[in-house]
Amino acid sequence: MQPTRRSGLAAAGMAAAVVLSACASGDQGPTATTPAAAPGNAASSPTPSAEIPAHEPLRGEPQEVADGLHAPWSIVFRGSTALVSERDSGRILEIDDEGDTREIGVVPGVVHGGEGGLLGLALEGKRRLYAYSTGESGNRIQRFELAGKPGALSLGKPTTLLDGIPAGPNHSGGRLGFGPDGMLYATTGDSGQGGYAQNLDSLAGKILRMTPDGTVPQDNPFDGSYVYSYGHRNPQGLAWAPDGTMYAAEFGQNTWDELNVITAGSNYGWPRAEGIASREGYTDPVQQWEPGEASPSGVALAEGTIFLANLRGASLRTVPLADTSASTEHYVGEFGRLRDAVIAPDGDLWFLTNNTDGRGSPGPDDDMIYSVGLTGR
Repeated sequence: MQPTRRSGLAAAGMAAAVVLSACASGDQGPTATTPAAAPGNAASSPTPSAEIPAHEPLRGEPQEVADGLHAPWSIVFRGSTALVSERDSGRILEIDDEGDTREIGVVPGVVHGGEGGLLGLALEGKRRLYAYSTGESGNRIQRFELAGKPGALSLGKPTTLLDGIPAGPNHSGGRLGFGPDGMLYATTGDSGQGGYAQNLDSLAGKILRMTPDGTVPQDNPFDGSYVYSYGHRNPQGLAWAPDGTMYAAEFGQNTWDELNVITAGSNYGWPRAEGIASREGYTDPVQQWEPGEASPSGVALAEGTIFLANLRGASLRTVPLADTSASTEHYVGEFGRLRDAVIAPDGDLWFLTNNTDGRGSPGPDDDMIYSVGLTGR
């Protein structure tokens, strides 16, 4: 499939609410695999996939939005203007209606090494930009004021909301997203130390929840703690369904990657359990995949469908909310490694390649952003 260049990026209406959102152990270049039937969660007894009506969420062929990016990691929208983070350079770029990029600033003190660097972004309104990055003392969450208008945006000085999140060569997590409750959520990896995930005194291997000003909400499940859920290895995707259900994608080690429903205070098992273990005290995923065919990072949700950007699987995977034990792979091997997926203000799905991060096989125009239409839009 040869994508065509998108002629314009202007929004067609009110911005959709989106949530943005290291790799599996031994993650290498893209692996084009034949989709395998993914087992469901036996405990939830979902309706068999064969009884669910055929669901094709994508419409048309992907179109090129922007190219020439360097290890991009996250996309957020300020109105119709896309902002993109670059992991290794620490830069934040804005993309105009013609797909041209412009640097709005560099996050100071970013230390790139392994899977660390500038990772997830989130926006509150049009002026408060949040970034998750690796610094000298570990991973941190910072807030920046945005000044100016599209085409001339600039990045203010950082306010550090939380730092000292354990960092290592691998498993930094890094996705940020505002939930429907107005709280900021952040995924953190175990930094290569599996025991951190079960330790409630550690910020590693968790999904964290905080107010937009960085304080601990009074209704968090553990008194005085940012921890919302624990027992995670390396979660990198967050999305919310219309009913408020939170979904998270997580890299497994050598056995199972996961799609989880996240609930306050729950333990997702790592390193004592991986995938659907059916063990008392641990919450099983609603679906699991072998890392070689998945390695899910960014997640988006729209039109009754969960969209997962896969790295090693080199595909865009869709999971219908009507049957979260089912899934379909799209574009397997066509664009290489995919890092993020997000719903644009005009209702299209954008996905971001990640072939220049040292594990992919970049083409002359990599890395790139593509857009594809959704049915029902």
